[in-house]
Amino acid sequence: MVLAAAVLATPTLAERSKEAAQELLNKEKTVLASAGQNHMTSLVTPVSRTSAIYNASWLNAQTSASGGAQWECLAEALYFEARGETIQGQFAVAEVIMNRVKSGRFPDDICSVINQGTGKKYQCQFTYTCDGIPERIREPQAWDRVGKVARAILDGRAPMNLTNGATHYHTTAVRPRWSRSYTQTASYGVHVFYRHTWRVSSNG
Repeated sequence: MVLAAAVLATPTLAERSKEAAQELLNKEKTVLASAGQNHMTSLVTPVSRTSAIYNASWLNAQTSASGGAQWECLAEALYFEARGETIQGQFAVAEVIMNRVKSGRFPDDICSVINQGTGKKYQCQFTYTCDGIPERIREPQAWDRVGKVARAILDGRAPMNLTNGATHYHTTAVRPRWSRSYTQTASYGVHVFYRHTWRVSSNG
């Protein structure tokens, strides 16, 4: 009887395997519980091409940019309209300008889009071109950064997917009348982005 009881008390192979599996599962739970939420997200979330482009590390690694008139116009617009903005915000402003170029409802090149309406004070599309204040580049580091943003946009290295077709924006300091009837599409930093009731397309 004693021998039989001892045999009955000995765990079977299946029971030992189940216990080992449970112990391993408990260890995994402990490890997962100790991992931060951000770390876990990085483990399961694919690397986004967008996030790889719109950050300081990527931009700082690029060589100083230069280019012709279209590059210069875009870089100047970014400097005077958004040099203090986040990198995403600067790319978003550049995207609005490029969306206008593609639209067919605006001039068909960057410089013409930016200078549309310039001539009468505060009657232009981009305030810095008609506010009566001379445009002088006084912040070399900011100029270098926006130049790289402009270069990336013109070279097709930016995904152009930040604003969902926006052709207008304003800062959070103002609330222009047109914003009440346009569709808000995005917000980055101190800039809010909109598109008209018509969508931007290659045909306008």
